[in-house]
Amino acid sequence: MDSMKSRLLTAAIGVPLALAAFVLGEYFHWTMHILISILCLLMVYELLSAGKLNNNISIFIPCAVYAFIQPVLIPFKFGFFPMYLFILIMFFIMIQNSGKVKYIDLCFSVLGVLVIVLGMSSILLLPPKYNDYYTFFLVFPIGVAWCADAGAYFTGVFFGKRKLCPKVSPNKTVEGFLGGIVVGTVSALIIGFIYSFVYSKAEFNYVLILLLGLLASIISVLGDLSFSLIKRSCKIKDFGSIFPGHGGFLDRFDSVIFAAPLIYFTGKYFAIFIL
Repeated sequence: MDSMKSRLLTAAIGVPLALAAFVLGEYFHWTMHILISILCLLMVYELLSAGKLNNNISIFIPCAVYAFIQPVLIPFKFGFFPMYLFILIMFFIMIQNSGKVKYIDLCFSVLGVLVIVLGMSSILLLPPKYNDYYTFFLVFPIGVAWCADAGAYFTGVFFGKRKLCPKVSPNKTVEGFLGGIVVGTVSALIIGFIYSFVYSKAEFNYVLILLLGLLASIISVLGDLSFSLIKRSCKIKDFGSIFPGHGGFLDRFDSVIFAAPLIYFTGKYFAIFIL
């Protein structure tokens, strides 16, 4: 129950702060790019710390620089060039420091950093194209993933009996997984309804939003389990401790990292809203 109280307290503080950030981003778009850059930098630090690579300057510096730069530049024409440059630099460093920088460390850092940074950066790709729906594309991927995570946790605590993936995450249950999907899917509809109420010109394809909420909720669980697997391989419980009951930044955003690209691709190629 102590963990539940810590989670509720963190949510009571964190949710208003997140909403304030979204409101600020609505009027000053560049603030969201800076915020995502800072979040990526902090999550990359947690990942490298888990792999005991945060003190390896040859690996840490290029990873940190890329994590901060990519979200700022990603909306522009050559926005993915930093990714190409980052990969080249990392392999160059391994070649130049043969014996000191191991291939397994390179794979751990490059793959982990790319997953984190590209997943979070995808949140920023759609808003500039649809100004009337700017805040929606910021809130939706984060809101659905967090609601699915909360639904899975509370359903698992009160009704969980059958283990979902005991070798990866012993506390996750089938009942929690199903509860998370239901809560995440319903939250997608609620976000759409609230947004259309606040912005009277906003009209959504709610069938597609329902389907998108369902898929995003399922994929968010995959993100959670994927980073749980990393934690187990690194023999740690959490990536950090800044959020009582939740862990670190990476523990809080692991599900968002996997869900956000789905929102981007769906919004880019399908009619989420009615123009």
